[in-house]
Amino acid sequence: MTTVGYGDLVPQSSLAKLLICAFIFWGMALVGLVLTRGANYLAEKQELLLVRALQMRKKLIRPGDIMKDIMETSKVQQNCIVAVVALLLLMICGTVFLMLVEKLEAVNAFYCVCVTIMSLGYGDYGFSTEAGRIFAILWILTTTICLGLFFLHLAELSTKRRQNAVVRWVITWRATIVDLEAAATNIDGGVE
Repeated sequence: MTTVGYGDLVPQSSLAKLLICAFIFWGMALVGLVLTRGANYLAEKQELLLVRALQMRKKLIRPGDIMKDIMETSKVQQNCIVAVVALLLLMICGTVFLMLVEKLEAVNAFYCVCVTIMSLGYGDYGFSTEAGRIFAILWILTTTICLGLFFLHLAELSTKRRQNAVVRWVITWRATIVDLEAAATNIDGGVE
C-alpha cells in the first residue's frame, strides 16, 4: 500500500494472494475516502461563502439553475461509471494477457494485475517476455491513468452531491424577520 515492493517477501498461497488483492483495493478506497473528506471540507467552505453571498446580495436562484446542477451531477456520475467500466476492462485484458502470453494461472495473473495497477509490484510475477513487456508499457500507463481518473471522478461526485444539497438547503430555507433585518443592515448599523 505504500508502493514499496522489494520482492523478498511475497505471498505463496492463492488465498494469501487474493487477500493481498482485497487489501490493496481497500487501502486505495481508504485513500479515496480521505481525499473525499478533504473535498467535502472544501465544499463546506464553499457553503459558507454561498450563504454569505446570498444574504449580502439577496440573490434569487432560478429553477433553471437547479436543473443545470442536476444535469452536471448526472454527467459526473456517468464519468465515474465510465471510469469503473474502463478500469474493469483493462484489468480483465491484463489478466487474460498474462494468462495467455506469460502463462500465469488465473489467480496469479489477477494478483499481478492488482499489484501492478496499484504500483506495488512485489517482484514475484511480472511481464517477462518481450511481447509482455511491450504490452506492459502501454497497459500500465493506460491503467494507471484510468485508475487516477476513477478516483478523481469519485471525489468530484461526492463534492457535487454535497454542493447540490447546499443549493437545495438554500432554496428551501425560509427567512425569518430577524434574518431579513440582519441581511438588510448596512455598514453603519441602519436598516436599508
